[in-house]
Amino acid sequence: MEIVSTYDLERVKSFLREFDLSLDEDVDLTLVAVEDDKIIGTCSAAKNVIKGFAVSSDFQSEGVASRLLTKIQNILFDRGIYETFIFTKPENKSIFEGLGYRFVEGNSDVVLLEGGAANVERYVKDMFIKSSLGKEEKAALVMNCNPFTLGHKFLIETAAKENERVVVFIVEENKSLFPFDVRLELVKRGVKDLDNVAVLPGGKYIISSATFPSYFLRREDEKLRAYTRLDAAIFGRYIAKEFNIKRRYVGTEPYCPVTNAYNNALMDILPNFNIEVRVVERLLKDDVAVSASFVRNLIRQGRIEDTKKYVPESTYEFLISNEAKEIIEKIKRSDSPH
Repeated sequence: MEIVSTYDLERVKSFLREFDLSLDEDVDLTLVAVEDDKIIGTCSAAKNVIKGFAVSSDFQSEGVASRLLTKIQNILFDRGIYETFIFTKPENKSIFEGLGYRFVEGNSDVVLLEGGAANVERYVKDMFIKSSLGKEEKAALVMNCNPFTLGHKFLIETAAKENERVVVFIVEENKSLFPFDVRLELVKRGVKDLDNVAVLPGGKYIISSATFPSYFLRREDEKLRAYTRLDAAIFGRYIAKEFNIKRRYVGTEPYCPVTNAYNNALMDILPNFNIEVRVVERLLKDDVAVSASFVRNLIRQGRIEDTKKYVPESTYEFLISNEAKEIIEKIKRSDSPH
């Protein structure tokens, strides 16, 4: 048996289809175990997420999985990646636990495990300590804010009026047209008048490539339901528990089917963790549902002046600043949903 990193990807895709798996668009490394020019196993990685793992049934007791996993871990280690995550089917959970991976969360469709230096409980505890928040009950929102709009602010203000303490987690995955540090700062500026609201980085376990790849890949298939439910359960089991979150706010979603599916997953899963999900009707301006995608479309059309009606003053000041010029040009060239 030989393990190679250069191989006909069409043959890999064909092999994976036998296991009802696919080779995701975001993978940057694929290993293939070959014997007599026949694929007997494969695994891939997208940065620190290992996926597309399959071994032929005739070779599952011959250490192929272990060799593939060790090889890909070593390559990732050489790249400076010391925390790894694995998506796999529930029936494979024990295989990876036997190879040193730890269960994070799962459902009937997909299981997430972590290895190396990754540790969800320790990470979330550190998040809470750094937040300097107390243990009082809280409401929470998770937002991308690409960019921060009056719609986002309306949702936060609603939560702030109805709860003593509110924490807003900003999606930290840096795959949006507005970089994470810009998005985080715009939200902080936009809610500085709300004394009971804390704005925090979302970290690696809230809508990240590790927990919710479909959010970024925009794949509307059966994977979407699995990943939305996985992300919702991780929030309930780890983040809400540590931060003492008893209520989660979401806005109605008329535009994006992925976000709408995510909202439905939250409403289905979070009550199992004694967390109420509050759905707030989206803010309308001149019969237009205010959204970040609508604002980006105005920018794409060169109508920055028109965005003033839909964003807080602090966001508009950023949009007309020199600091935003590169982002605006990027938006005009892009057709990305994020």
